Amino acid sequence: MWPWSKNKASNPNVGLRETFFGDLPLSTWAGDKSTEPWTTFATAASCLNRGDRAGAVQALQSILGRTGLESRHYLEAWNALRQVGVSPHPDEAKHVYGVVVDVPMQSGFDTLVAYEELKARYINFSGGAIIWDAPDSRMDEHIRTLLTAGQALAQLIGPWEGERPPLITGQARISLLTPSGLHFGQAAFETLAQDPIGAPVIAAATRLMQALIELAKPAK
Repeated sequence: MWPWSKNKASNPNVGLRETFFGDLPLSTWAGDKSTEPWTTFATAASCLNRGDRAGAVQALQSILGRTGLESRHYLEAWNALRQVGVSPHPDEAKHVYGVVVDVPMQSGFDTLVAYEELKARYINFSGGAIIWDAPDSRMDEHIRTLLTAGQALAQLIGPWEGERPPLITGQARISLLTPSGLHFGQAAFETLAQDPIGAPVIAAATRLMQALIELAKPAK
């Protein structure tokens, strides 16, 4: 069990977790926002709706060509491109933009995600959440360690075919977010924590979570 979760209530933040993976429908991700890059996502969605595959691909690839965006934008662009038959080059197919770790608790899951731009999110199964948008460098080392462990794991497993599967009661999951799609492994938490390739991810995630929890404590 992760030591920072003690409440036994159900988790009302399921919707928030769904935004972590970069695999929402194109129109859902674009929403109704009038700023970039959402407007370009909306353009791509409009192109697909009217059968203009080339226009959609051009719009999505233009997003990939921009620097400084959130990892989720790149993941959403690749998710849409794969759906229209565009695959990443082998050199970038397994690039890990983010790592998600779901840990089963008594009534739900704790979920931690860390992204390449050094942001992190944590949802406690009781409903509490911590949003770390990298205002400073205090979490940088923890996040980089988790991403490095996730990158090593991604090299050893293939991408999942099909939609992201629902979580299984009693099993932890490590999800690796790449241009070629979701890579994941799941098992009992104790099994992953002792597995030679899973243990570094679990250990790094635990350290990051403990640091976030400590940082979120009210100042005395």
